[in-house]
Amino acid sequence: MALSAQTSTFSRIFWPLLAWGIALIFFFPIFWMVFTSFKTDADAVKPEHLFAFKPTLENYLNMTENYDYWRFAANSVITSVFATVFALIVGVPAAYAMAFNPSRHTKDILVWMLSTKMLPAAAVLYPMTFLTKNFLGIFDTHFLVIFVLCLINLPIVIWMLFTYFKEIPKEIIEAGKMDGVSTWGEIKAILIPLAWGGVASTALLTFIFCLNEAYWTVRLTTTEAATLSKLIEGNRAPEGLFFGRLSAVSTAAVGPIIVLGWFCQKQLVQGLTFGAVK
Repeated sequence: MALSAQTSTFSRIFWPLLAWGIALIFFFPIFWMVFTSFKTDADAVKPEHLFAFKPTLENYLNMTENYDYWRFAANSVITSVFATVFALIVGVPAAYAMAFNPSRHTKDILVWMLSTKMLPAAAVLYPMTFLTKNFLGIFDTHFLVIFVLCLINLPIVIWMLFTYFKEIPKEIIEAGKMDGVSTWGEIKAILIPLAWGGVASTALLTFIFCLNEAYWTVRLTTTEAATLSKLIEGNRAPEGLFFGRLSAVSTAAVGPIIVLGWFCQKQLVQGLTFGAVK
């Protein structure tokens, strides 16, 4: 009995401390980036000003006045929103067909779609750049970025929606067909209301993936459709995140993402999950 009590006390203390320690380790780079962003470039590289320094907003003012931050931020939001919407427009009917009208090739198609995520992006970068710049004339456009972001996230969207849709009893869909509901009516009036928590979670995750995408948004844009990833890449410094200006740029770029993710997790995902369970 005493041994059991000691084990229980140890578990209550050790596992929370371990979880907090791991969380702090992962959070520390973000903290240091934000912390350094309030230093001048001179203070950021001096060891004596590692913790003792005079905070300043000079880097943020410089970024908003000289680096056109809001245009990059708007491009990030526009491309991420439209890429997410288009991925859902394609993904919902595709997952519906695979979940409720499967064929003997459905599993093979799902595996094939997932295997496309294993393709190295660098393998298709040159031909895509060559075609879009010299033949199609859509290089550095919102359309190209949206199209690419939609394609690279579509396999994940279909897989997630397929998993959620499979949890819905097929008899409900068949009952709708017996009542004369069309396929679009089944998706709109039956499927989405029953799986709206899963659809919202998929949309949120896709939006975050699109907003965080750096490889394609950096290499397929120059100025017109450049996103926040391009802004960060264009302000690289040998000093890395210890450089005050780059820390400010990075903080301003990832700050909205962090706030959005926290807000959606608290207000959207948990609320939808609670509503689905209830």
